[in-house]
Amino acid sequence: MPDTSRPREAGPDADAPAGREGRGAAGGEGGEGAAAGQAREGRVPADTDPARTTGAGAAGPAYEEPGSAGADALGAGAPVPDGGMARREGDRLRFVGAATRRIARGIDLDEIVLGLCRATVPTFSDAILVYLRDPLPVGDERPVGPVVLRLRRTDRLRPIDDLTGADGAGAAGAAGELDFSQLPMVGPQGDLPAAELCEIRTGGALAEVLRGVRPVFGSAAGAKDALPELLGSEHPVPRGQRAILAPLRGRRRVIGAAVFLRSPERPAFEQNDLLVAAQLATHTALGIDKAVLYGREAYIADELQRTMLPDSLPQPTGVRLASRYLPAAETARVGGDWYDAIPLPGSRVALVVGDVMGHSMTSAAIMGQLRTTAQTLAQLDLPPAEVLHHLDEQAQRLGSDRMATCLYAVYDPVSHRITIANAGHPPPVLLHLGGRAEVLRVPPGAPIGVGGVDFEAVELDAPAGATLLLYTDGLVESRLRDVWTGIEQLRERLATTAQLTGLDHPPPLEALCDDVLDMLGPGDRDDDIALLAARFDGIAPSDVAYWFLDPEETAPGRARRFARRALTRWGLEELQDSLELLVSEVVTNAVRYAERPVTLRLLRTDVLRCEVGDDSPQLPRQRRARDTDEGGRGLFLVNRMARRWGATRLSSGKVVWFELPLPGANDRR
Repeated sequence: MPDTSRPREAGPDADAPAGREGRGAAGGEGGEGAAAGQAREGRVPADTDPARTTGAGAAGPAYEEPGSAGADALGAGAPVPDGGMARREGDRLRFVGAATRRIARGIDLDEIVLGLCRATVPTFSDAILVYLRDPLPVGDERPVGPVVLRLRRTDRLRPIDDLTGADGAGAAGAAGELDFSQLPMVGPQGDLPAAELCEIRTGGALAEVLRGVRPVFGSAAGAKDALPELLGSEHPVPRGQRAILAPLRGRRRVIGAAVFLRSPERPAFEQNDLLVAAQLATHTALGIDKAVLYGREAYIADELQRTMLPDSLPQPTGVRLASRYLPAAETARVGGDWYDAIPLPGSRVALVVGDVMGHSMTSAAIMGQLRTTAQTLAQLDLPPAEVLHHLDEQAQRLGSDRMATCLYAVYDPVSHRITIANAGHPPPVLLHLGGRAEVLRVPPGAPIGVGGVDFEAVELDAPAGATLLLYTDGLVESRLRDVWTGIEQLRERLATTAQLTGLDHPPPLEALCDDVLDMLGPGDRDDDIALLAARFDGIAPSDVAYWFLDPEETAPGRARRFARRALTRWGLEELQDSLELLVSEVVTNAVRYAERPVTLRLLRTDVLRCEVGDDSPQLPRQRRARDTDEGGRGLFLVNRMARRWGATRLSSGKVVWFELPLPGANDRR
């Protein structure tokens, strides 16, 4: 096997002038050079020296434009002076260096394949076809079933008209050579909607060539039968050494093949060109391997981040929610930022936003554990300061260096109040209905994971029509501004947006989130961004009825009378029979185990919600009663008649609730 590392050992990076590399076959650092681009269109400027239109700097005969004077004078079969041979080898080394650098610049599959095509056409070949396995194996995956190659991309030197002539029959086709005009084009410039497939036959000629790994000329014994499998049986194999079939071998297996073709008007490939093809194929295959692995990691990261964040936000009564999440960059798709909205008993809702230090899988995993812990603590209806205390303990159990900031708030739409506890997180911003935006003064607290600190909660007014914005520091802090400057800019942005929509109408919530993210400049994306916006609608006092019931035998009857009065006041007499029956069943069950007064609350929103609370922590369970049982059918009735129902354990007992649809609710609201 030829030593494919020799051209790289020659140090093309040191020999190739920087100014020439930009005009090389690899297209330079920014893309194709002017001469290379004109060569693709079949034109060479009249004032351009053919010796300077090569892809490796100073032109060598093997890498001249087809049809140029240098290529004709020093083509195949022409005597080559010693100086010309040295120059040709130098050009070959410089071309390999520039081409491999261009291939290595690609980070995804398409960029790498495009880099190979643009680096080789027209400098090394007149056309190229790149085939890759479909699907591409990842890591140690072993393919199941037959091996299939898909034509990923092709590139060729000139348009069809330049090769076939005005009469549609090119010289190449007339001479029995491969007609480049019939090559399928795949990619941005392609004219076929789908790529061609080629199934490798076990023991076939193509399988043997790919197994050999080494590039071979199209005129070789095995390649004569292998090329028709790739090019199609309708295309004749080019005569002489005008085709090179180069297997693309990754770290563990062959992942595809590349075919380099030259037209009859250009010198044929030489023996040393096999070394060039081997180098190009090796760098391309290793790059594709990396791109596939990177793609798999990016997919895993995306899935991990997506599952760690809520799929959708709940729709609790009295508050509207919107959220956004932006990763720090495409190369760092996972991070520790999260947000959450958790419905609580009593029509309340917990709003949570947090930020775990770092941008890694570990940060995302810790974030997931803290988010799950916060959800569990929220369902226990613990005070916000107590929730942060338990999160701090959990972070210490995860490790000594597990640090995070978190802000936990509980909004009560009935009392129009919000309780906030902070653990080292940026303070929230409240946008009032009149357009005034203020940064709420909440105790800063220490980050979660420090340990040994107390967290303090503050209770504030949450007027109807106001909007609370919770966010992570990636929104307000970057290398170009400190956190307090960013917070002030955020406050001004919210006030400006509110003025545009009018003082009596709050801005649309989704549009407000987008407008907030628009304040980010090009250099402001140094960190992940989690954004949670809550619009407080509240529940009017006239839509709430609340009673205390002593745990006595007469409590169910009193509950029915209270419920009947509330329905009459609200004009919902149609629900009287259903509500009285269900209230009687739930209150009877609560009185049986309660030692302190039982609470009964009715809420009229888009549904009629009934909540019964007692001091017993035991949750009711629905069971099927036997025919001889006198009881045990209360929850069965609730389950059949209510639209929804549930039970939540609290720190002081439990709450059992159910909802009934309002008659004509769609017309009323």
